[in-house]
Amino acid sequence: MAVRTERIQAPRRRLGDRLAVFGEREFTWFFVGYTTSLVGSSMAPVAVAFAVLDGGGGGTDLGWVMAARILPVVLVLPAGGVIADRLGSRRVMLGSDLLRGVVQALFAALLAAGRAPVWAMVALVAVWGVGEGLFMPAFGAVVPGLVRRKELMADANTLLGLARSVSTVVGPAAAGLVTAVWGPATVLLADAVTYGVGAFALAGLRLPVRAAAGEGSMIRDVRAGWSEFVSRPWLWITTVQMGLFNLLVWAPFLVLGPLIARRDLGGARAWGLVMGVYGVGAVLGGLLMLGRAPGRPLAVASAAALGWALPSGALAAGAALPWVAVAALVAGAGSAVCGTLYSTTTQKWVPVELLGRMTAFGTLGAFALGPLGLAAAGPLADRLGTGRVLLLGSVWQLAAGAVVLAVPAVRNRRWEEGPDS
Repeated sequence: MAVRTERIQAPRRRLGDRLAVFGEREFTWFFVGYTTSLVGSSMAPVAVAFAVLDGGGGGTDLGWVMAARILPVVLVLPAGGVIADRLGSRRVMLGSDLLRGVVQALFAALLAAGRAPVWAMVALVAVWGVGEGLFMPAFGAVVPGLVRRKELMADANTLLGLARSVSTVVGPAAAGLVTAVWGPATVLLADAVTYGVGAFALAGLRLPVRAAAGEGSMIRDVRAGWSEFVSRPWLWITTVQMGLFNLLVWAPFLVLGPLIARRDLGGARAWGLVMGVYGVGAVLGGLLMLGRAPGRPLAVASAAALGWALPSGALAAGAALPWVAVAALVAGAGSAVCGTLYSTTTQKWVPVELLGRMTAFGTLGAFALGPLGLAAAGPLADRLGTGRVLLLGSVWQLAAGAVVLAVPAVRNRRWEEGPDS
């Protein structure tokens, strides 16, 4: 009996069975458009950075531009969840793609004309961030409508996660080449075109029609969504775990890892290898999840998250580059497993009329503390030592994972249980 409950149905081991979700017309249509826009989106930050630097800006200017993109995302997310629940995910995502496409086209035009001061870049990336803040909650809520056979929902999330992992490897590499040859304006123009492809795909979707989730005051809907969010221990506990992970583990790793790489591992090339291997691990983890649906998905996701302790621990221990790369490979695979299972369980157990707001609160909780971690990592390392800060993060991840796994609402939640009421 225990073995049978570990899957929704008999394992689908053949490749054709694992890719059966492409038989769903709406998913395939969306996947092509989303993947295309992902590649453009992963190219754009490289172009924006060099646009600032080539225009005579320095580190402070670049910091302002980067912050101008992140802050609107955080501020817009709660409203974005309400809007997605009210208007429907497809409409919101379509509007977001069109908005971001126009922004990137205007940005490219200003660069090509040589008229892109820093203040204009800040304004443009801020509007770009607003579009992203609207897109994220709607994206989390759209997947259930893309597949008629609900047993394929995990595979749908896995393939979308694979697309994100591949784009993080391919996009920056392509952007570096195109920027060097034709300049950042060309990259941003290409990004605008990819948003157009994404919008075209969204316009062609035929999703189930449902009644609007709310009316009247948006503040009331935000409060109602928050009440629903905190009433689900499995949801808010895992969100808190991810928020503290980004604060204590991932942010210090991203800031202090390059410093150690430059000092001990061989410099930028070594760090690029580590991050590249992390991306390869995410791709392999996604492939591993295809056709698999664990009976206790949150328990498996929490166990996989323990792998994130390894890269920080390896750096703190002074491990050689090959061992750090292996640790990054395991962490990347764990990230793909976590992402797939967390997304799928939320979509399965949260009623569809609440999905936009639940996704918004989950995303906000997971990433809101990340900028603080990025800002604090350097000063903490100056006071405590780089190795100690990374070791603290590694130990925290192991301890937090053990605590979360001990929570019955997380550990015992089974796949076959129905949506929360």
